[in-house]
Amino acid sequence: MHIWAIANQKGGVGKTTTAAALGGLLAAEGRATLLVDMDAHASLSSYFGIDAPPGGGSYALFADGAQRLRDEIQRTRFERMHLLPASPALATIDRQFGARPGMGKVLAEALAEVAGLYEYVLIDGPPTLGVPMVNALAACTLALLPTQTEFLALRGLERMLQTLAMLERSRGAPIPRLILPTLFDARTHASVACLRTLRERHGPVLARATIPADTQLREASHAGIPAGAWPGARRGGDAYRALLGELRESGPISAKAHRA
Repeated sequence: MHIWAIANQKGGVGKTTTAAALGGLLAAEGRATLLVDMDAHASLSSYFGIDAPPGGGSYALFADGAQRLRDEIQRTRFERMHLLPASPALATIDRQFGARPGMGKVLAEALAEVAGLYEYVLIDGPPTLGVPMVNALAACTLALLPTQTEFLALRGLERMLQTLAMLERSRGAPIPRLILPTLFDARTHASVACLRTLRERHGPVLARATIPADTQLREASHAGIPAGAWPGARRGGDAYRALLGELRESGPISAKAHRA
């Protein structure tokens, strides 16, 4: 089972759009796909018009145990694509359960229970470091890091890479990662210069695919349709198809390559 955590310690970089787009493309191919919303803002859940019941969704895994996963998964209106929704109660996880032993592996343990049901799991992580993000990264086989092509976003990326290094030391194993440039606008000097900087600093772990600043991606989100299935989002949809092909072609890139 491929488990991709889509994460960055900065909001507004395209995490939810990326999760929905890749999930839609995989499901359209016939791949059994589970989307997991680990953000208290529940943007991915809202994208598909699904609400977690009170005390339910991904929050229930921490409150009641990993065995709740099967009960909390909901179907989307897209065949072969299911969703574990989020609720605002996720924002209380650190205060309620942060000191409890084993809280960093709850999601990994839950996903092990459904390993035979899904080929792909895509986790939409929160924009802040805490128990939900730690769970997303601890469970993943690949950390996909959407990064807006503007210079303020580079600081968020550096914090994210520091967090990955910390978790690697904790679990004693590398976390493969791929940095995804997003919201790229070739008409602006700032966006072009930022992409150049990303290539110089992170070339070995930078995706070749670049997600454009396409207003139709927002229209697709408003309609609750993954980018690849939204007729107007041709540029964005093609970029996500290229990303998916790249992930399959090269496989996840390890931290060792990043350090090299």
